[in-house]
Amino acid sequence: MNETYIINIGRQLGSGGHEIGEKLASKLNFAFYDKELINLASEKSGLCREFFEKADEEASQSFLGSLSTLHIPFINESSMPSINFLSNDGLFKIQSEVIEMLSSSKSCVFIGRCADYILRNKSNCVNIFVTANREDRIKRISKEKNVDAGSAASIIDKCDKKRAEYYNYYTSSHWGYASSYHLCINSSLFGIDGTVEFLEDFVKKELSITV
Repeated sequence: MNETYIINIGRQLGSGGHEIGEKLASKLNFAFYDKELINLASEKSGLCREFFEKADEEASQSFLGSLSTLHIPFINESSMPSINFLSNDGLFKIQSEVIEMLSSSKSCVFIGRCADYILRNKSNCVNIFVTANREDRIKRISKEKNVDAGSAASIIDKCDKKRAEYYNYYTSSHWGYASSYHLCINSSLFGIDGTVEFLEDFVKKELSITV
């Protein structure tokens, strides 16, 4: 397989989107990126990873420079201008360049972070959104975080709101709307492994992958 292919996965909290993406990447022998993008953006920019962690999938609340003319060079911290990079917009720009760089060199699965929008002009991309029945999401988050159902529901609602605001702010689309993706799928229908199998077949057909 000489061409590079990209799978971008948006997901509701508790839908199993991360696990599905990771297993799908393994089946297809693609690189997998979720939280790893934070480390890579930090390494490439020379900025502390805590900046990226704080701004992760967080819509900007301030503007510290015009991004329409801003270029983010991958240089070390000592030679980098500082203030313009410390807004959420600046950090999003850095992370976007990392996503673009990775996508140009290898086949990848990206989780969240508006990768579908960032790579909108790239061929050989499939954009997927993973949802699940609310009761299944609550059970999964209750188990993962060791909290009761009420607390899990609150965590889910806050996270989904945050992700929607982030996606809608940085893109021209709407988070979770069918029109924003090639495919939306409910993981409760097939389970995690069944969803992975379904998506593997879908992606191969959509991208004409023959191996």
